[in-house]
Order: sequence, then C-alpha cells, then structure tokens
Amino acid sequence: MTANDLLKEAVFEVGNLTSGEIFIVRDLFKGYLWNREMRNDRLKVGILFLNEATAGSLNGVIEVLDKTTAHQQKYRKI
Repeated sequence: MTANDLLKEAVFEVGNLTSGEIFIVRDLFKGYLWNREMRNDRLKVGILFLNEATAGSLNGVIEVLDKTTAHQQKYRKI
C-alpha cells in the first residue's frame, strides 16, 4: 500500500472511534498490517495525518495533543 492508501484507511477508521478517545495513528491499524509497511511510508502517513487533522477533512473532528515519550503524535476524537 502507498502512504496515501494508508492515510485513507486511517481517516476511515477515525469514524469508528468514540468521542473523547485518545489515539496515535498506529492504533488505527491492526498491528501486523502496520508492521508490514516500510518505516518511510509509516512516517509519511504520520505527516499526512497531522496535515488532515490541522487543515484537512479531519479539522474539527479530532484534536491534536502532545507527543508521546516515543515522539508519536497523540490525537483525541472530539
């Protein structure tokens, strides 16, 4: 899958979250599917997802929070 394909899947999965739920992008995928992707593609998805959260289709749907100790961006569904 390409980074854009993964982004589409992540945006779709946000709809399955409950209001107030805190997550990282990795949580939106089954572990084995996320781990199969190249590290470079996973990093791109993180950047693309952050862009969607701040200025794209997810703006107003999710809130950008602080990063984890592993430097992964946290989000909360509004």
